[in-house]
Amino acid sequence: MKKDKTIFWIATTIIILWEAVMPIATMIFAPEYGTVGTRALGYPDYFAFALMICKVLGVIAISYPKTPAVLKEWAYAGLSFNLIFAFISHACVDQNIGYMLMPLVFLAILAVSYRYDKKIHNNRSVSYA
Repeated sequence: MKKDKTIFWIATTIIILWEAVMPIATMIFAPEYGTVGTRALGYPDYFAFALMICKVLGVIAISYPKTPAVLKEWAYAGLSFNLIFAFISHACVDQNIGYMLMPLVFLAILAVSYRYDKKIHNNRSVSYA
């Protein structure tokens, strides 16, 4: 059980840093770069801000231990869609292999977080039965 929690928190911390801390830090310390990534893909500036808010809310939902299970599922789904569509956008627009692989790597890390979150909660419900 301790190993499962450790793996969950390592994966989730990476997601927290990438999907929440970096966008927040960008908006605080270098707001002029807040829309650079989405603008290069042809998206309007308001999309970048909406995406940042959704990412931060999703990360809060997956990292807060008392988040209801249904909300946590939606948060994982939303973050997954974000990463899948980031891959698709880069594949269609700039075709840079590094930019295409990066969302897939973080999708794999998100999948590890999801898998171990499920393991932790399944073990917890079994131990109370």
